[in-house]
Amino acid sequence: MRKILFGVIITLVVLFTFKYCEDKQEGKMVLKESSALIQEQIKNVGKLIVTEGHFSEVFTYNNSKAVFADLVNAEKKALVVVNANVTIAYDLSKIEYQIDEASKTLTILSIPTEEIKINPDFEYYDVQADYLNPFEAKDYNAIKETVNKSLMKKVNASEIKSNAQNRLISELSKFYILTNSLGWTLQYNGNIIGSTNEFQNIETFKD
Repeated sequence: MRKILFGVIITLVVLFTFKYCEDKQEGKMVLKESSALIQEQIKNVGKLIVTEGHFSEVFTYNNSKAVFADLVNAEKKALVVVNANVTIAYDLSKIEYQIDEASKTLTILSIPTEEIKINPDFEYYDVQADYLNPFEAKDYNAIKETVNKSLMKKVNASEIKSNAQNRLISELSKFYILTNSLGWTLQYNGNIIGSTNEFQNIETFKD
Protein backbone atom coordinates (compact mmCIF):
# COMPACT_ATOMS: atom_id res chain seq x y z
CA MET A 1 0.00 0.00 0.00
CA ARG A 2 2.82 2.37 0.90
CA LYS A 3 4.59 1.55 -2.34
CA ILE A 4 1.44 2.33 -4.30
CA LEU A 5 0.90 5.61 -2.39
CA PHE A 6 4.56 6.56 -2.87
CA GLY A 7 4.26 5.80 -6.57
CA VAL A 8 1.17 8.00 -6.88
CA ILE A 9 2.95 10.87 -5.09
CA ILE A 10 6.00 10.55 -7.36
CA THR A 11 3.74 10.49 -10.42
CA LEU A 12 1.91 13.63 -9.27
CA VAL A 13 5.21 15.44 -8.56
CA VAL A 14 6.49 14.56 -12.04
CA LEU A 15 3.24 15.70 -13.66
CA PHE A 16 3.18 19.02 -11.76
CA THR A 17 6.86 19.61 -12.55
CA PHE A 18 6.27 18.91 -16.22
CA LYS A 19 3.20 21.15 -16.21
CA TYR A 20 5.13 23.95 -14.50
CA CYS A 21 7.99 23.73 -17.01
CA GLU A 22 5.51 23.60 -19.89
CA ASP A 23 3.65 26.70 -18.62
CA LYS A 24 6.92 28.56 -18.06
CA GLN A 25 8.11 27.67 -21.56
CA GLU A 26 4.76 28.75 -22.99
CA GLY A 27 5.10 32.06 -21.15
CA LYS A 28 8.50 32.61 -22.73
CA MET A 29 7.09 31.79 -26.14
CA VAL A 30 4.28 34.33 -25.70
CA LEU A 31 6.81 36.94 -24.59
CA LYS A 32 9.01 36.20 -27.57
CA GLU A 33 6.02 36.39 -29.88
CA SER A 34 4.98 39.74 -28.37
CA SER A 35 8.50 41.06 -28.78
CA ALA A 36 8.62 39.93 -32.40
CA LEU A 37 5.21 41.51 -33.05
CA ILE A 38 6.37 44.83 -31.62
CA GLN A 39 9.51 44.76 -33.74
CA GLU A 40 7.44 44.00 -36.82
CA GLN A 41 5.09 46.88 -36.03
CA ILE A 42 8.02 49.27 -35.64
CA LYS A 43 9.32 48.11 -39.00
CA ASN A 44 5.91 48.78 -40.58
CA VAL A 45 5.68 52.24 -39.03
CA GLY A 46 9.29 52.98 -39.99
CA LYS A 47 8.46 54.71 -43.23
CA LEU A 48 8.77 58.14 -44.77
CA ILE A 49 5.78 60.37 -44.04
CA VAL A 50 5.59 63.23 -46.54
CA THR A 51 3.18 66.18 -46.45
CA GLU A 52 3.14 68.54 -49.43
CA GLY A 53 2.04 72.13 -49.90
CA HIS A 54 2.27 75.06 -52.30
CA PHE A 55 3.06 78.71 -51.57
CA SER A 56 3.10 81.83 -53.73
CA GLU A 57 4.80 85.15 -53.00
CA VAL A 58 5.32 88.46 -54.79
CA PHE A 59 8.39 90.51 -53.87
CA THR A 60 9.68 93.89 -54.90
CA TYR A 61 13.44 94.18 -54.92
CA ASN A 62 15.08 97.60 -54.71
CA ASN A 63 18.74 98.51 -54.46
CA SER A 64 20.48 101.85 -54.82
CA LYS A 65 24.14 102.76 -54.86
CA ALA A 66 25.62 106.21 -54.47
CA VAL A 67 28.19 107.10 -57.14
CA PHE A 68 30.24 110.12 -58.12
CA ALA A 69 30.98 111.16 -54.52
CA ASP A 70 27.39 110.52 -53.48
CA LEU A 71 26.09 113.01 -56.02
CA VAL A 72 24.08 110.41 -57.96
CA ASN A 73 22.07 107.36 -56.90
CA ALA A 74 22.21 104.45 -59.31
CA GLU A 75 19.14 102.29 -58.74
CA LYS A 76 17.96 98.87 -59.74
CA LYS A 77 14.70 97.08 -59.05
CA ALA A 78 12.67 94.05 -60.01
CA LEU A 79 9.30 92.46 -59.39
CA VAL A 80 9.76 88.84 -58.33
CA VAL A 81 6.98 86.24 -58.41
CA VAL A 82 7.75 83.05 -56.51
CA ASN A 83 5.86 79.75 -56.64
CA ALA A 84 7.22 77.18 -54.23
CA ASN A 85 6.53 73.51 -53.62
CA VAL A 86 7.13 72.55 -50.01
CA THR A 87 7.48 69.11 -48.46
CA ILE A 88 7.69 68.19 -44.79
CA ALA A 89 8.92 64.67 -44.13
CA TYR A 90 9.50 62.47 -41.10
CA ASP A 91 11.79 59.51 -41.72
CA LEU A 92 10.45 57.10 -39.10
CA SER A 93 13.01 54.47 -40.03
CA LYS A 94 15.36 56.61 -37.90
CA ILE A 95 13.36 56.02 -34.71
CA GLU A 96 15.63 54.58 -32.03
CA TYR A 97 14.07 52.20 -29.52
CA GLN A 98 14.84 49.53 -26.95
CA ILE A 99 12.83 46.42 -26.04
CA ASP A 100 13.08 45.03 -22.51
CA GLU A 101 11.40 41.62 -22.45
CA ALA A 102 11.95 41.17 -18.70
CA SER A 103 9.87 44.22 -17.80
CA LYS A 104 7.76 44.08 -20.98
CA THR A 105 8.67 47.67 -21.82
CA LEU A 106 9.17 49.38 -25.18
CA THR A 107 11.28 52.50 -24.74
CA ILE A 108 11.44 55.09 -27.51
CA LEU A 109 14.90 56.60 -27.32
CA SER A 110 14.61 59.27 -30.03
CA ILE A 111 12.23 60.45 -32.73
CA PRO A 112 13.55 62.20 -35.84
CA THR A 113 12.71 65.85 -36.41
CA GLU A 114 10.97 66.98 -39.56
CA GLU A 115 12.85 67.62 -42.77
CA ILE A 116 11.53 70.71 -44.55
CA LYS A 117 12.36 71.18 -48.21
CA ILE A 118 11.42 74.31 -50.14
CA ASN A 119 11.75 74.31 -53.92
CA PRO A 120 11.00 77.82 -55.21
CA ASP A 121 10.53 78.80 -58.84
CA PHE A 122 11.50 82.44 -59.52
CA GLU A 123 10.06 84.63 -62.26
CA TYR A 124 11.48 88.16 -62.69
CA TYR A 125 9.39 90.99 -64.11
CA ASP A 126 10.00 94.69 -64.72
CA VAL A 127 13.74 94.37 -64.16
CA GLN A 128 15.31 97.81 -64.28
CA ALA A 129 18.95 98.71 -63.59
CA ASP A 130 21.18 101.70 -64.18
CA TYR A 131 24.36 101.27 -66.16
CA LEU A 132 26.40 102.08 -63.06
CA ASN A 133 24.50 99.61 -60.86
CA PRO A 134 23.70 96.52 -62.96
CA PHE A 135 22.09 93.30 -61.69
CA GLU A 136 24.74 90.85 -60.52
CA ALA A 137 24.86 87.34 -59.11
CA LYS A 138 24.90 88.71 -55.56
CA ASP A 139 21.56 90.42 -56.20
CA TYR A 140 19.91 87.18 -57.26
CA ASN A 141 21.46 85.40 -54.28
CA ALA A 142 20.15 88.09 -51.94
CA ILE A 143 16.66 87.72 -53.42
CA LYS A 144 16.73 83.93 -53.02
CA GLU A 145 17.93 84.17 -49.42
CA THR A 146 15.21 86.68 -48.53
CA VAL A 147 12.53 84.63 -50.25
CA ASN A 148 13.58 81.38 -48.54
CA LYS A 149 13.51 83.03 -45.10
CA SER A 150 10.08 84.47 -45.78
CA LEU A 151 8.75 81.13 -47.05
CA MET A 152 10.14 79.27 -44.04
CA LYS A 153 8.26 81.62 -41.71
CA LYS A 154 5.08 80.99 -43.67
CA VAL A 155 5.59 77.22 -43.59
CA ASN A 156 6.14 77.20 -39.81
CA ALA A 157 2.91 79.14 -39.31
CA SER A 158 0.87 77.20 -41.85
CA GLU A 159 -1.48 74.22 -41.83
CA ILE A 160 1.05 72.08 -43.69
CA LYS A 161 3.24 72.07 -40.57
CA SER A 162 0.37 71.11 -38.26
CA ASN A 163 -0.90 68.51 -40.76
CA ALA A 164 2.54 66.90 -40.86
CA GLN A 165 2.67 66.81 -37.06
CA ASN A 166 -0.79 65.24 -36.89
CA ARG A 167 0.33 62.50 -39.26
CA LEU A 168 3.37 61.88 -37.07
CA ILE A 169 1.20 61.67 -33.95
CA SER A 170 -1.08 59.19 -35.72
CA GLU A 171 1.88 56.92 -36.50
CA LEU A 172 3.35 57.20 -32.99
CA SER A 173 -0.03 56.36 -31.46
CA LYS A 174 0.19 52.93 -33.08
CA PHE A 175 3.03 52.09 -30.70
CA TYR A 176 0.83 52.78 -27.68
CA ILE A 177 -2.15 50.89 -29.10
CA LEU A 178 0.00 47.82 -29.77
CA THR A 179 1.92 47.79 -26.47
CA ASN A 180 -1.26 48.43 -24.48
CA SER A 181 -3.09 45.56 -26.20
CA LEU A 182 -0.21 43.19 -25.37
CA GLY A 183 0.07 44.29 -21.75
CA TRP A 184 3.37 46.05 -22.35
CA THR A 185 4.46 49.52 -21.21
CA LEU A 186 5.44 52.30 -23.61
CA GLN A 187 8.01 54.76 -22.35
CA TYR A 188 9.72 57.86 -23.71
CA ASN A 189 12.19 60.25 -22.15
CA GLY A 190 11.80 58.60 -18.76
CA ASN A 191 8.00 58.99 -18.80
CA ILE A 192 5.38 56.29 -19.24
CA ILE A 193 2.97 56.98 -22.09
CA GLY A 194 -0.47 56.29 -20.66
CA SER A 195 -2.67 57.32 -23.59
CA THR A 196 -2.55 58.43 -27.20
CA ASN A 197 -3.35 61.97 -26.05
CA GLU A 198 0.12 62.22 -24.53
CA PHE A 199 1.54 62.35 -28.06
CA GLN A 200 -0.26 65.63 -28.75
CA ASN A 201 2.55 67.87 -27.52
CA ILE A 202 4.85 67.13 -30.41
CA GLU A 203 7.60 69.44 -29.14
CA THR A 204 8.26 66.86 -26.41
CA PHE A 205 9.34 64.36 -29.04
CA LYS A 206 11.87 66.51 -30.84
CA ASP A 207 15.56 65.82 -30.36
